[in-house]
Amino acid sequence: MKNHYLNSAINRTITIQGKECLYFSGTSYLGIAQDKTFLNALSDNLFLLGANHGQSRINNIRLEIFDEFEDYFSSKAGAESAAVFSSGYLAGIAAWKSMHKEADEIWIAPDAHSAVVPDNYFQSIQFNFIQWKNQCLEQSEALPPREILLIGNAVDPFLCEIHSYDWVKKIAQKHKVSLLIDDSHAFGTLGNSIYGTYRQWLDPSFTLLVSGSLGKGLSLPAGIVLGGGAQIYKIKTTPLFGGASPGSPAHLKTFLDTEELYLKKKDWLQDACRIFAQETANISQILGSSYFPAFAYTDPTWLAELEKAGIITSSFPYPTPESPSINRIVISAFHEPEDLKYLNQLLQDLSR
Repeated sequence: MKNHYLNSAINRTITIQGKECLYFSGTSYLGIAQDKTFLNALSDNLFLLGANHGQSRINNIRLEIFDEFEDYFSSKAGAESAAVFSSGYLAGIAAWKSMHKEADEIWIAPDAHSAVVPDNYFQSIQFNFIQWKNQCLEQSEALPPREILLIGNAVDPFLCEIHSYDWVKKIAQKHKVSLLIDDSHAFGTLGNSIYGTYRQWLDPSFTLLVSGSLGKGLSLPAGIVLGGGAQIYKIKTTPLFGGASPGSPAHLKTFLDTEELYLKKKDWLQDACRIFAQETANISQILGSSYFPAFAYTDPTWLAELEKAGIITSSFPYPTPESPSINRIVISAFHEPEDLKYLNQLLQDLSR
């Protein structure tokens, strides 16, 4: 698929070369960034708090909204504490930096995002996630007691696979274990309401940190780390936290002001995913889960055919420019039932 450049925000539809197309791509899973109620609330908060807050969080003059957001979000997520950063990438770096030095072993899942991969370490790309999990279990059995750091994603957004970490408890029976999960694609879609998977994987037998971008499902230009109080305090005393400007305070306040809108969008997104998964269950070329709003399709010829019919899907090489393109259909809460019906009919015709 060739690149298209837009001069306006992405929404349910986009205009390409004068043609209006339905947009089934991107990461705005809840469609919040396109919602007028959200944008009106954000506009008010931009006038209240400004377009940016360039001061350090440890400055003697501080905005209350950062602490308010961290306290509220961590409580809803099931964590003792939280640290907000200007991006998910920065949050991921802060998370691994707070954990990696104590570890004797660092085992990294094949689809772990680079944000949570420590310097000079690499993902186990020779395995898929299940193979990596099995290798971790085998290694843990063979090794004497160690401090082990496990790093992975809550979900593989490209293969559209949701991961389980129940097995980490077995490793923690013998070893001192820390688990770092990237929830960038889980916030707003998986786990505890719109608050990600922290509560789902929290267990007293190991140390848990969850980091991630809030800019995808939640449409907030910020990142977050969720964890125990001592672990988050450790992060907040680092130069990485104190020396970096925080995320947009206006966006964080708007999230708190419009939580009910987020929850309403989540309800419809869940319904839309179930509808799409059910209607396409007979199509072998489509892979995914009704619990996550991205579905891979394995026939690359569909990309151009869908575009001809006015449907834009996600397609780009990953993880390197030389890699084969990964083609996906991304459902968003801004889609309407008629959009799903039209897409389903096209896919049924293409699969025959």
